[in-house]
Amino acid sequence: MMVKFPKRRFVSRLLIFGLALALLLGVVYIGMIEHHFIYFPLPELEADPSNLGLPFEEVYFVTQDGVKLHSWFVPGEKDLVWLWCHGNAGNIGHRLENLALLHRELGVSIFLFDYRGYGRSEGKPSEKGTYLDAEAALTYLQSREDVDGSRIIYFGRSLGAAVAVELATRQPPAALILESPFPSVPYMARRLYPYLPVWPLLRTRYDSLSKMEQIDVPLLVLHGDRDDIVPLEAGRKLFEAAGGDKLFYTIRGAGHNDTYAVGGQDYFDELRRFIQGLD
Repeated sequence: MMVKFPKRRFVSRLLIFGLALALLLGVVYIGMIEHHFIYFPLPELEADPSNLGLPFEEVYFVTQDGVKLHSWFVPGEKDLVWLWCHGNAGNIGHRLENLALLHRELGVSIFLFDYRGYGRSEGKPSEKGTYLDAEAALTYLQSREDVDGSRIIYFGRSLGAAVAVELATRQPPAALILESPFPSVPYMARRLYPYLPVWPLLRTRYDSLSKMEQIDVPLLVLHGDRDDIVPLEAGRKLFEAAGGDKLFYTIRGAGHNDTYAVGGQDYFDELRRFIQGLD
C-alpha cells in the first residue's frame, strides 16, 4: 500500500532541504574565497616618509622562498629598532602619519615593510607567506651594521599582531607590542559570521592564542574599548595566555583603526614608559 505524504509536509521538507543546501554551499563558497575576506592589499604608494620630512632608506629584500619585498628604514636617535608588522589592508604608505608620530615621540628607528602582494612587494599574501616575510625582514635588520640585533622590538597591529607573535616564537625580540590583536581567524569567523559554520573549513588560522604561552619577553598589549571589529575581550584573551612580564593598556574611546589618534599623548606616553623599562 502506497503512503501519500500530505502536501504541506512535502513542501516543508523541501524548504528545509533547500535551506540546508544553501547553507552548505555558502559555507563551501566562503571557504574557497577566504583569501578575499582576510587580505585587502593596495598596490599604489601615494607618498613616502620624505613627504613628512623624515629621512629614510628605501630597501628591497628577498624572502627565503624568493619573493622580493619593499620596505622603509627610518633611522632614529635611540638604539632600539621598531620592526613593524602592519594590518591586513592598504600598504606601508597608509601608515605614514602614525610612523611620523612614533618617530617623533619615541625616537626609535622604524623598519616598516609590506607583505607580499602589498604595495611594491611581489607575490600574493598568505599566512605562511606573511610569516616568511616577517622572518626575512628580521634577517635583513640583523644584517645591518647600525642595528643591534638584541634591541629589536616587534610591533604588530591587528593581523600584523599575529605575524609578530609567530615571529616571536621563532626568534624572541627585545620586547613584543601587540595592538588590537585577535586570538585566531576561526575566532573572528565565529564572531563575524555566527550563523555560518565556516570556521572548520578555513585554511588560514593565524592562531596566536595557542602560541602565547611560548612568549617569555616583555609584552605590551594595547586595545581600544570601542573596537567593534576585534573586541576588547579578544585582546585580553591573548594577554592572559602569555607568560612573563606583561602589561595591558586600554585605549579609552578607541576603535580598531584610530588607536593612536584617539589615545593621543597618553598612548605615546604608555609606549615610552614601556620601552624605557627595557634599558
